[in-house]
Amino acid sequence: MWITPEEVLLANALWVSERANPFFILQRRKGHGKGGGITGLLVGTLDVVLDSSARVAPYRILHQTGESQIYWSIACGSSRKEITEHWEWLEANLLQTLSIFDNEEDITTFVRGKIQGIIAEENKSKQQADDEDSGKFREAELKMRKLFGMPDEEKLVNYYSCSYWKGRVPRQGWVYLSVNHLCFYSFLLGKEVTLVVQWTDVTQLDKNATLLFPESIRVSTRDTEHFFSMFLNINDTFKLMEQLANIAMRQLLDNEGFAADRSLPKPCKTLKNVSALKRDLDARAKNERYRAMFRLTQDERLDGHTDCTLWTPFAKMHVIGQMFVSNNYICFASREEDLCHLIIPLREVSIVEKADSSSVLPSPLSISTKNKMTFLFANLKDRDFLVQRISDFLQRTPDRMWSEGKEPPESPSPTSPIPASPLASGESPQNRHYSSSLPTATQGLLSIFHKDRPEDLGPKAAKEKMKEESWNIHFFEFGRGVCMYRTSKTRELVLNGIPENLRGELWLLFSGAQNEMATHPGYYGELVEQAMGRCTLATEEIERDLHRSMPEHHAFQNEMGIAALRRVLTAYAYRNPGIGYCQAMNIVTSVLLLYCTEEQAFWLLVALCERMLPDYYNTRVVGALVDQGVFEELTRECLPLLYEHMQELGVISTISLSWFLTLFLSVMPFDSAVLLVDCFFYEGIKVIFQVSLAVLHANMEQLLACNDEGEAMTILGRYLDNVVNKQTVSPPIPHLHALLTSGDEPPPEIDVFELIKSSYEKFGSLRADVIEQMRFKQRLKVIQSLEDTAKRSVVRAIMTDSAFSIEELEELYVLFKAKHIMSCYWGASTTAAERHDPSLPYLEQYRIDMGQFSQLFSALGPWSCGMHTATLAARLFRLLDSNKDGLINFKEFVTGLSGMYHGDMTEKLKLLYKLHLPPALCPEEAESALEATQFFTDDNTPQDSPFLSDVDFLLQEVTSGEEVKTAEQGDASGNGNSEDKKEEKVKDYKYYLRMWAKEKEPKKETIKDLPRMNQEQFIELCKTLYNMFSEDPSEQELYHAIATVASLLLRIGEVGKKFTNNGSKKLDNHAMAATSPVPDPPQPEKDEPVEEDSPGQVQVRKALEEAQLEVPLPPTSDEEAKDDTSVSSYSMVSAGSLQCEDIADDTVLIGCGDQRRGSTLDGDWSITFEQILASLLTEPPLVDYFEKKQDIRGRMAACKAQRAVERQISTSSEHEVSLLSG
Repeated sequence: MWITPEEVLLANALWVSERANPFFILQRRKGHGKGGGITGLLVGTLDVVLDSSARVAPYRILHQTGESQIYWSIACGSSRKEITEHWEWLEANLLQTLSIFDNEEDITTFVRGKIQGIIAEENKSKQQADDEDSGKFREAELKMRKLFGMPDEEKLVNYYSCSYWKGRVPRQGWVYLSVNHLCFYSFLLGKEVTLVVQWTDVTQLDKNATLLFPESIRVSTRDTEHFFSMFLNINDTFKLMEQLANIAMRQLLDNEGFAADRSLPKPCKTLKNVSALKRDLDARAKNERYRAMFRLTQDERLDGHTDCTLWTPFAKMHVIGQMFVSNNYICFASREEDLCHLIIPLREVSIVEKADSSSVLPSPLSISTKNKMTFLFANLKDRDFLVQRISDFLQRTPDRMWSEGKEPPESPSPTSPIPASPLASGESPQNRHYSSSLPTATQGLLSIFHKDRPEDLGPKAAKEKMKEESWNIHFFEFGRGVCMYRTSKTRELVLNGIPENLRGELWLLFSGAQNEMATHPGYYGELVEQAMGRCTLATEEIERDLHRSMPEHHAFQNEMGIAALRRVLTAYAYRNPGIGYCQAMNIVTSVLLLYCTEEQAFWLLVALCERMLPDYYNTRVVGALVDQGVFEELTRECLPLLYEHMQELGVISTISLSWFLTLFLSVMPFDSAVLLVDCFFYEGIKVIFQVSLAVLHANMEQLLACNDEGEAMTILGRYLDNVVNKQTVSPPIPHLHALLTSGDEPPPEIDVFELIKSSYEKFGSLRADVIEQMRFKQRLKVIQSLEDTAKRSVVRAIMTDSAFSIEELEELYVLFKAKHIMSCYWGASTTAAERHDPSLPYLEQYRIDMGQFSQLFSALGPWSCGMHTATLAARLFRLLDSNKDGLINFKEFVTGLSGMYHGDMTEKLKLLYKLHLPPALCPEEAESALEATQFFTDDNTPQDSPFLSDVDFLLQEVTSGEEVKTAEQGDASGNGNSEDKKEEKVKDYKYYLRMWAKEKEPKKETIKDLPRMNQEQFIELCKTLYNMFSEDPSEQELYHAIATVASLLLRIGEVGKKFTNNGSKKLDNHAMAATSPVPDPPQPEKDEPVEEDSPGQVQVRKALEEAQLEVPLPPTSDEEAKDDTSVSSYSMVSAGSLQCEDIADDTVLIGCGDQRRGSTLDGDWSITFEQILASLLTEPPLVDYFEKKQDIRGRMAACKAQRAVERQISTSSEHEVSLLSG
C-alpha cells in the first residue's frame, strides 16, 4: 500500500535491494522469503518480538535522487505481487515525467506530493470507523489478516505482547484479540507458532498464578488448554477476553452477531493503539455497570461521570461520590457503599443552574425537580461543560414519546368487557380487552378482595400501621418517588418488611419499572389489544397454566384475577417472543398482580425478565442454570463440608432451580416469600443467594446425616414449609406443598425475619460485582454444556436414519454448526435471525445457505468433480432444500452425505440421477430442455413431453390396471349410494385417522417413481461422470466403460423415441412388428384402444422400454470388437480437459450414428433410471467405483484442521497461484 513519505537514513540496514532505477529502489526485508541465513533468522525474530512494521510489510519501495543521501519510503507491501504492482505503476506513470526535472529537490517534492495525493484519494472511499483508528493499529490489523488469513469482516479489537506456553517452553510473540477469534503468532529463530481459537469454542477462562505459570491467563476449549503470560497489563487483557467470550456466548444463545456501536462519540484525539471497537467495548462495559447500579433501562447510555459532593439535608453534610450523566438520567453514588444513592430522571428536572462559588462550596450546581425537591452538587471539575451537556439532554427529553414517531394511543374505551378467553370469537373490533374502567387497572387484587373484610384492630394491624408510619416519616425526610435519597435506613425499612399498601409503589421504585412505565404511557393497553386473540404456542401454554397460578388464593379463584393474569402474560409474550412464556412466570406474575395494577405488574415483569433475572425465562432457562452454578460455587466457598456431601447426593442442582426461578414463592408460604421479594427488588439477586446459603447452613447437621437425595429434599422442603411471617395482616393462605409434606409431629416454626437477619449476618459480605464475575465463568460452562446436550440430542434423533457412526455424526454437527455461526459474524445472504429458530427441535435449528453448503460439500463430499464440484454441490443443495427457502438444516445435510457415503450402488446412482432432474437441475441449466417442452406443448399429445412422464407413472400407480375413464366416472358419481354414505359416516373418524396416519408415514420411494430423463439431462449426467472419474487411479478403464454405456443408452433412447413418437396415433403394423421381439408383452389386449386408454398406453411403452434394454445388448460384442474407435473418441475428450461442449457433441455423435446434431437437442428422446442402472451394471469398473466404500473420517479431520485458516486466500498465495497459471 502507499504510505505517507517518511525519511529513511539507513536504506540497506536489514534490507536487501532487489530492483532499482534512477529514482526508486525496491527492497526485501532480510529473514523474509528463502535464504537469509542466521542474520535473516535473527532479523525475523526481532521483527516479531519488537512488533516491527516489517512483519506486516516485508517489501518496500524507497525514493532517492542521485546525489542525495536521504531516502524516502513511499510504499510497502505484504507480498511480492502487491509491491510489484506499485513498482510497475511508478515505472509506467512517473519515470518519464521525473526525467524532465532539472532540480533534484523538485523531483522529491513532486514524488511526495503525488504519493500524498494518491493516499488522499484512497482515504475518501474508506469507512469513517477505519479513519478513527491510528495508523499503527491499522498496520496491526492488516498484519493479523495476513498471518491468519482473515477476511476484511473480521475486526481486530486489540493486540498485546505476551508469551504462549507451548509445552514447558514460553514462546514470546503477540496475541491478537478480534471480535470472533483469539490468535497468537510467534517467530523465534526460524520456528513459527500460529494459534487460532474461536471464542465460541472457549469453555473456560481463568486468570491464575502458579509456580509453573506466573500470573497467567488460561484459555480452555473442549480439546485442550492454552496458557498465556508475561502481559504488561494482565487485568486489562483479561477483562477484554471476558467481554469477547461473553459476546460469543450471547451469539450461541441468541444467534446474533456482534454489531459495532456507530453512535459512539468521537475521541478528542486519536488514541494510540486503541481501536474504535476497543472504545466501543469499554463503553459497553461502563454502560452495563451503570445500568445495573441504578436499575436503568437497556437503552440507557452513560455519557460521562465526574467526582463531586452532594449535600444531604437529612444528614446535614456533604457526601463524597460520583455523578453520572446519561441521555435520560442524572445519578449519584456515594464512595462509601450504601451511604447515599440518588436517581434524577431528566423528565422530572425543572431548573439546572450554577450557584455562586465559595471557598466552602466550590463550583456548586443546583438541580430542581417538578415535585419541589432541590439537589445541590459541588466540587465539580468542569462545571460549565457539565451544565452544557445536561442542557443538551434536557432539550431532547420533552420530545421523547413512548414510541418513536408514533402518537400516543387514544384512551381506551371505558366500557370494555373482560373476555373469557383470548380466543373469544365473535368479538367486535371496537370492544377493547383492556380499559381504565377495569378494577384491576386501578388497584391490586389484594385491595379489591380485602375491602369487604371487617377491619382488624389487633396487634398485627397495629404493627402494620407502625410500619406505614415509619415509611411516611422516611418519605418526609428523604423524599418520595424516583428522586428519593436511598440510604442504609431505606434498606433497614425494607428488611423489616414493606407494608401491604406501599408494596406495589416501592417495588416499582426499586426495580426501575416506574421509569419505564412513565416513559411509555399507553404502551401496555395497546399491547394487550394487539396480543389478545392471537393463537400461538405461548398463549396455549398460558391458558394451560392460568388455573395453576396460586389456586389457593381467593383472588385467583374467580374470572377477574384469571383474566388479569391472562392479559399480562399474553402481552409480555407478544412483546418479547424470544422469551414468550416460561412456566414459573405465572407464579411470579400472580404475586405482582396482588399488589399492583395490571400495567404496573406488566412493567415489573419486564424488569424481572429483562434486567434483574437475565435469561431466566428463556426456552432453556439459561440464567437460572448459571445462577445454580454460582450457588454451587458459593456453597463450596462458604460451606465446604456440606458441599462435598451434597455433591455426592446431587441435591444442590435439584433444589436451587425452583428456588431461583420463582424467588422462593413456590417453596415457601406466600406471606413469608413475599418478604424475600421485597428484599430482592431492593438488593437484587444477592439476597436470594444469601437466603439459600442460610437455609443450607440452618440444616447442615441433618443434611450431613442424609444418605440419599430424597431424604435431603424432604428435610429442606419441611424446613421451608415452616418459615412463617408472624406479622402478616392477611388471612392465612394454606400452602399446598406444606399440606403434602406434613408429618405426624409438626416441626418447629422459623420466623422469616430471623432467617433474613441470619442471612445478612453470616453471608452479607456477598458483593454484586463478585456475583457477576462468577456468573461469567458459569455462563461459559452452562452454554457450552447446553451446546453439547443439543449435539447429543441431534445425534440420537438422526442416528437411526443415518448410516454414520455416533462419532462421525458429532463431528459433522460441529462442522455444520461452525459454518452456521461463521455466517452470523462474517455476513451472508440471510440474517442470523432467519437462520436460527429456537422454537424448532435442535435438529432443525441451525441452517446454512448454498455458499456454505458448497464449501462443506467440497471438503467432505466423496464425489470430487474438479471445477464441476460447485455445480454438483448447488444441484444437491436444491434437491435437499425441501421447503425451497434457500437454507438446509442438519438433517437434510446428513441425508445427502449419507446417500453418497453409505448407500449401495443403486442408492448412489439414484441420487446422481436425481441431481440431473428438476428441481436439482436449475432452469438455466435446463434451458434448452424447457424450449423443447414448450415446442411440444403446442401438440395435443402432452404425454410425449418427457417432463410429463412422472404424471404417466402416477396414473399407472393410481389406476392399478383399471381404466382412467372408469375411475373418473366413479369420482363424478361421488358414491351416490346412500347406504355407502351411512356406512362412511359410521367409520368417519376412524377412516380419517387412518388416512392421516398414512400421510404421516414416510413414503418409500422406489426406482419406479423416478421420472424419465431427457437428452440434455443425460448429457449433463455424462459430464458429471467424466469429471468424477478424472482424478481416479483407474481413470482410463472408467472412461472406457462410461463411453460404452453412454453409447448404449443413447441408442436405447433413439429406439424408444420411435415408439414415443407414434404414441398419439393408432399403432400401425410397423410399430407392432417392432414390438414383436419382445418376450411375453404384458396385457396385449390393451394395445388396440390406445387413444382412449392411457394406462394401457403407458404399460405398452413400459414393455417397449424393457425390450429396448434387451435389443441393443447383443451388439455389445460388436461394440467391444470396435473398441478402438469408441475409446479413441473418448480418450480425445479426456485429453482436452473434458470440455463440456466436446462431450456433448461426441456423445450425441456416437449415440446418433451418422446423424450429427451438434448443440441441437432431441425433445422426444428419453430414458428411465432402470435403463441407466441396467447398462451400468454391465461394466465392472463402474460397479467397482460405485460400490467402493468411502471413509469420511479423513476428510473431516482435514476439514477441521483447515477450518481455522480457510477464511480467505492470502495475497501471497494468490500471487503464487497467478505465477503457476502464468
